[in-house]
Amino acid sequence: MLMRTIWLSVLCAASLLAVGELSNRRAPSFSLPDMRGNQHDILDYRGKVLILDFMKTNCPHCAAISGVLEEVQQKYGDRVAVLSVVNYPEDGPETVSKYIAGLKIATPVLFDCGSVAVSYLRATTFDTPHVFLIDGNGTIRNDFSYSPMTREMFEGKALFPEVEKLLASASSRKK
Repeated sequence: MLMRTIWLSVLCAASLLAVGELSNRRAPSFSLPDMRGNQHDILDYRGKVLILDFMKTNCPHCAAISGVLEEVQQKYGDRVAVLSVVNYPEDGPETVSKYIAGLKIATPVLFDCGSVAVSYLRATTFDTPHVFLIDGNGTIRNDFSYSPMTREMFEGKALFPEVEKLLASASSRKK
């Protein structure tokens, strides 16, 4: 019984550290508007680590990751870009405006009619939040969907080491 518990713990830890199933491919291109009508083109973020968060304004786990993403943005500044994406019309300007004001977030929330989400998530229906970590060359290096196994990624500090790995990798390539 003890051996089974140890083996299960090892498998759980390994799955948290493993690369997501939607990773290791070129990040699909997009240009999406934010609340002010400003377009955000993925190509504008080349050279930076990009965190792309697919979310809903009525999702409690999305609210938690929004706070974590704000901390990431503050800590790493212009070396990291954070973009959140909602599905329009399910989430429109009114719900997004309330979400931004209620959580006091400064990172952009973009409106997608579904095509960008489908190109990233390779499905028409999916759970939120789902976070993609994209390196400065435009390659998805990892992705995380919320689950009890990834809770610390969305509600704690586990995202920070993942970002630091990408930043370290970018620094080593420049040398």
